[in-house]
Amino acid sequence: MKGIRTFSKGGIHPAGKKALTSHKEIKNAMIPSVLVVPMQQHLGKPAKCLVEPGTEVREGMLIGEADGFISANVHSPIPGTVKTIKDIYLPNGMISKAVEIEFKGEFDRSGKVQEKHEWKNLSVKELISLISEFGLVGLGGATFPAHVKFGVPPGKVVETLVINGVECEPYLTADHRLMIERTADIIEGLRILNKMINPGKIAIGIEVNKPDAIELLSKAAEACELNLEVVPLKVKYPQGDEKQLLQAVTGREVPSGALPLEIGAVVSNIGTVFSVYEAVVYRKPLMERVVTVSGDCIVNPANLKARVGTPISSLIHECGGFKKEPAKIVMGGPMMGFSIFDMDTPVSKGTSGILVLSAKEVAAARQTTCLECGRCVSACPMGLNPTRLFKWIDHLEYGKSVEEGLLDCKECGSCGYSCPAHIPLVQGMKLGKNMYRKQKVS
Repeated sequence: MKGIRTFSKGGIHPAGKKALTSHKEIKNAMIPSVLVVPMQQHLGKPAKCLVEPGTEVREGMLIGEADGFISANVHSPIPGTVKTIKDIYLPNGMISKAVEIEFKGEFDRSGKVQEKHEWKNLSVKELISLISEFGLVGLGGATFPAHVKFGVPPGKVVETLVINGVECEPYLTADHRLMIERTADIIEGLRILNKMINPGKIAIGIEVNKPDAIELLSKAAEACELNLEVVPLKVKYPQGDEKQLLQAVTGREVPSGALPLEIGAVVSNIGTVFSVYEAVVYRKPLMERVVTVSGDCIVNPANLKARVGTPISSLIHECGGFKKEPAKIVMGGPMMGFSIFDMDTPVSKGTSGILVLSAKEVAAARQTTCLECGRCVSACPMGLNPTRLFKWIDHLEYGKSVEEGLLDCKECGSCGYSCPAHIPLVQGMKLGKNMYRKQKVS
């Protein structure tokens, strides 16, 4: 395949493990009797809870209202009765209010023919309003409120709308399956985004380990009226990171501390494009998403379309449960996801995967002294010196670590993956950032 592109600095090649689920069609997950829906499922301020114990809710009903510009609405994924409002721990350690809903009554949408709405005569403002109303966020991991990202400020010109179909984290195949199974719907979502953003062109970046998705979307691109290009990308982690993807696709680098708009670009995940289609065409809130359930300990790995609020135990049970004792359970991908201990942790808008990993897959080892081998430096896609940053942080010199580029760290895990001394470099970067911000506030 000619013209395969990639980013220039660093990167690693972890085992993909995608064959466990890449050939399996998306299935609708079973709906458990009780769901727990967090008010914090997005970057920014938590949604303001609108219900109380005893409230009867309908499928798709607004139960959490965006509290400010950088926030997002939350909707009930099922009909039922609110049992309680409680605090829960999210996978990243944050505490969020959550609405516990007992399943009861009839669905308003599921299993019923839905009206398709004409959108071409809607204004950009009306389209943005729909995306905001239905609680759309970025589904690639950051969960940034979509109405903010797609609401391009006056005077700004978008040269390229870059669509992230990379899905570079090992095990995860939810976006891959969406590209294969819902190609036409994704193209319609791109038409909607094209009207909202008015880019000079649209480029979909897809790694070459997904040849079927590249072929299907390339044919669709040729057949549609959009200025749309499918860009094959080298298999290299973290190809799907926003800055690395932009460099690979456009050849331009986003300056330190700047947003993609500074180089005339907007980036959106393929799952987000599909959610735009569903929200605008079917007026559907973001209350379910495709989740990859995989790992060496799962009996039948699968891609499941799961309702927000579904406990991960329910999805694991649906995949046949454990075939061996897990060493670690991760929400998200193995590189940037979060280890969890509570099997009642609910699926949220940002949950791309649930990985149940064996001791062999985790490959835990004892930490030793830094060997000064430089592998972490070679692996860093941001051109940083992770071991030097870690030493500054370890000596509580947070300001000096920031001066050397700590805030440019994407926490992708490439450095830690490459470290033969098994130093917790990423955890150090997270700690350093948090402590630096606390010092600034105080």
